[in-house]
Amino acid sequence: MLLRPVSPAPAASAREPAREGPCPIDLIHLARQTHGDRDLEIELLGLFRRQAVQIIERLSGDLRSNLAGDDIPWRADLAHTLKGSARAIGATRVAIKAEIYEVQARDGKPDLKPALDALRSAVDEACRAIGDLLPG
Repeated sequence: MLLRPVSPAPAASAREPAREGPCPIDLIHLARQTHGDRDLEIELLGLFRRQAVQIIERLSGDLRSNLAGDDIPWRADLAHTLKGSARAIGATRVAIKAEIYEVQARDGKPDLKPALDALRSAVDEACRAIGDLLPG
């Protein structure tokens, strides 16, 4: 059983662009992963949302504190963790952006801000969709 569908978004205001395209969470993939167990879907989506927000906060803090180069593998490891979690629930865009960040961090790219900004945007979009999907 899939979660309740996302209701159509109201017309976008001038300050807020309309979301176009598919839902940031592949609900068919999620249903396959959970064998249609709605309670498990809800639990996984909630866990992903909490973890994703925490990881983005940690990665953002790391960039602000100007850490030494030997901390870059640690950031790459966090992005790798987020990538796996995103793939598990069908958050493909988050997984792609996390992989880009991970590769750039492992390669020692000095400016990770553009990759982090793209990852943050994908996570924000997925978290909004999860908020629409979760009951209550």
